[in-house]
Amino acid sequence: MQYVVIYLHGFLSSPQSQKAVQFLKYVRAHHPDLTIEIPQLANYPNDALAIIEQLVAEHKGKKLRFIGSSLGGFLSTFMVEKYSGKAVLINPAVRPFELLVDFLGEHINPNTQQPFLLEKKHIDELRQLDTPTLNSKSDYWVLLQTADETLDYRQAETKYQDYKLNIEQGGDHSFQDFQRFLPDIFRFLLQD
Repeated sequence: MQYVVIYLHGFLSSPQSQKAVQFLKYVRAHHPDLTIEIPQLANYPNDALAIIEQLVAEHKGKKLRFIGSSLGGFLSTFMVEKYSGKAVLINPAVRPFELLVDFLGEHINPNTQQPFLLEKKHIDELRQLDTPTLNSKSDYWVLLQTADETLDYRQAETKYQDYKLNIEQGGDHSFQDFQRFLPDIFRFLLQD
């Protein structure tokens, strides 16, 4: 059975983020036959979910693997719990419906230049995607850096405490030197 690896970026990010570019470069060099997807996610939760669901439908029958950064980690968790598979989560958002309340209003995605209005209904959409309990202890690997300026890493440490965790002192929300983990990430993702 074939694998598909889906990389999900975070809020106000894109497939052109540094981690996504490093991921793609690594795959091309080391796993050129692997099916990968790096979608541009919509700015609204339900629209982003529809994009991911469409990719899952297109790859029906393949083994699902996710790499999710920040809000992409939150969405990756939802997808693994719904469809099974595995995920590597990089400084994942655990309760984005609490964090993004402070971001209500108008925004411009700095990568796509697309304007959008974040409203309370979008916070409610995120709340509907919450997965307070997780099913499989072998399906997640979480990479955290303690100096994340956007998210409190301790939320993810608590939620994923029974899973594979790497917690590094320092760093930042982008997860400094992410690329050094790529060989181990693919060993983890491409195991049954």
